[in-house]
Amino acid sequence: MRNGLAGLVAGSALLLSHSLKAQDYVRRAPDLDRLTQELFAEIQSDQVPYEDLYETLLQYYQTPINLNTATREELRGLLLLNENQITTLLKHRQENGDLLSVYELQSIEGYDLRTINRILPFVTVQSSNANRSRGTLWQRIAREDNNALFLRYERVLQQRQGYTPPTIYQGQPTTRYLGSPDKMLIRYRVSHTKDFSLGFSLEKDAGEQFIWNPKNGQFGADYVSAHFVLQERGRLKTLALGDYQLQFGQGLLLSSGLGVGKGAETITTLRRSSLGVRAYSSLLENTFFRGGAATVQVAPTVQATAFVSHKNVDANLQQSQDSLAQFDEFTSGLLYTGFHRTASELANRHQLQETIGGGNATYTSRDGNLAIGATGVFTHYGTALLKRPEPYNRFEFSGKENLALSLNYSYVYRNFLLFGETARSSGGGLGTVNGLLASLGPQVDAALLVRHYDADFHTLYGNAFSENTRNINETGVYLGLKVRPIAQWEISAYYDQFRFPWLRYRASSPTDGHDALVRVAYSPTKTSLLYVQARQRLKPRDLATADLVNIAANRVLPLPGEQLRQSLLVYYNTDVSTALSLRTRMQTSRLRDDTNLAWRSGYALAQDVSYQLNRSLKLTARYSLFDADDYDTRQYVYEQDVLLAVSIPALYGQGTRVYGIAEIRLNRSMTLWLRYAETRYRHQGTIGSGLETIQGSLRNEVKAQLRVKF
Repeated sequence: MRNGLAGLVAGSALLLSHSLKAQDYVRRAPDLDRLTQELFAEIQSDQVPYEDLYETLLQYYQTPINLNTATREELRGLLLLNENQITTLLKHRQENGDLLSVYELQSIEGYDLRTINRILPFVTVQSSNANRSRGTLWQRIAREDNNALFLRYERVLQQRQGYTPPTIYQGQPTTRYLGSPDKMLIRYRVSHTKDFSLGFSLEKDAGEQFIWNPKNGQFGADYVSAHFVLQERGRLKTLALGDYQLQFGQGLLLSSGLGVGKGAETITTLRRSSLGVRAYSSLLENTFFRGGAATVQVAPTVQATAFVSHKNVDANLQQSQDSLAQFDEFTSGLLYTGFHRTASELANRHQLQETIGGGNATYTSRDGNLAIGATGVFTHYGTALLKRPEPYNRFEFSGKENLALSLNYSYVYRNFLLFGETARSSGGGLGTVNGLLASLGPQVDAALLVRHYDADFHTLYGNAFSENTRNINETGVYLGLKVRPIAQWEISAYYDQFRFPWLRYRASSPTDGHDALVRVAYSPTKTSLLYVQARQRLKPRDLATADLVNIAANRVLPLPGEQLRQSLLVYYNTDVSTALSLRTRMQTSRLRDDTNLAWRSGYALAQDVSYQLNRSLKLTARYSLFDADDYDTRQYVYEQDVLLAVSIPALYGQGTRVYGIAEIRLNRSMTLWLRYAETRYRHQGTIGSGLETIQGSLRNEVKAQLRVKF
């Protein structure tokens, strides 16, 4: 009886799909602001590569996943579907053939309206062999809808100290930026799912020079990136030339792109997806490989990937003063800022040769439920890496070469997904991460993840799940839960207990900590979302000298302080009409460096309004207030920006911040974005520090971007 009803529903949906097939389904642009609120718990650092994450989401929008050909792993990579939903989609495809329309999702078990609305911007439904009927490769490139060139300009209007004339200090001129305060970008890209991707980017940051200097490897803009990727050419599944990114297993050795980690999405973002070779078009200057990579279908169930990369990265090279030292020349670490604005930054530009080679072989069972892979990565630097002789650096990587090997697995049994990866690096350090995702019922999902990374485990391009920014010196257990007790309501929670067995930077003894979050979300309509979120994180850190006198007399020194951060966030988003959208955000946090020390706090209030005047003009504006006691209690608030750009300013002190964006569609080929932002501080005579210092209490930024579609 149940099967009969399911068949009737499916049949009705298919008939509906046939009737709607004549209608041209238009994918709407993704609401990245709202999606960000749903995926990320709380932005607490400007070191997280959010630009890379948004770039990945926009890639999904520009080259949507074809629901008729996507593999289980590709569907997991979207992060918006749980394991049960993926299984039912694959089962539906197997039993009924290709989907005829995205509307058919309504007939598949587990796909409620909220889920469908979330994935609609990132998926499509096409016939399996759509590429064959679209002409030659060059014809397909020329005719592709997302064939577009971006030109962007931005600048801070106030003069910063780095652009003033140098003064004399101890007989020497002070440091100043060598280039202009203008930031410029040119970017071109065209791509199609499982077919091709072609593009390049040129960027000059504020303060950098725009010069032609082949001897130093600079050809105009400071940063130049390009890629060409082909996919699905018989046995050749992927060929990448130029800049590319790699993601295998759980990311212990190779991980780039959409790695969210702990967030408000407590289940689906826990696991990394093994997406293999992918095009790179982000503006981050240090998270990519440069050279070539290829994936080949060795057998129906086995794929093999080989890659090689060579590039020069930023580093401060030093000469050893000890004639008995192991290396005459060394560097204490790689530099990741990507800025080359001053003479000293230019001196470090591209000084260290980095060569990486390796590969991966993966077996996937015919039903896709079991996957086993092996990965090897060999890294060679032209100059040795030697960390400073601090106690917390005792187990850090040193030398020129590192070989790391790993095994990963993934197995689906009914509504349970087991996954993990274990790796070993040169010197014997081990790292392992293993997890379980379970759909305990239609309304309940749960997750468990256990991890351990030795203090001498070295993975130079890894980014598996962790509390630290790197997979080293950490042990932890994560528990996640998501419950949908009734329609429109969702409760998400996680608890993460972690330990650092060895010292860390600013933590002079082994420490323990925890991170916990609870979010209650209510969606009264498909265009409205209200949630309240509470989070607490205990992460010990060394106390400032001035605070040591206030701690208990019997305290063993120098035990790090029990730094505790508590935060509360309320967010409401609603579309009042098809033209008017409102968003309200209230967030506050407080921080205490130790149990006997005083709390410091900060808050931010923000109100957004978006209005679509007509087909050619959309206006967005925000007014916000902030008040934070110091830099440690600063508030990160995501802002809407021009397409493909990210803005998450750190607000501290007291003041207001406003911005406005105008999106103007000039004609069918060209769209112009104009953005103005203003931050006004109270009780401050200067803004910023060092070469970024502004005299006064006002900071204005302007930005313009033109997109030309071909």
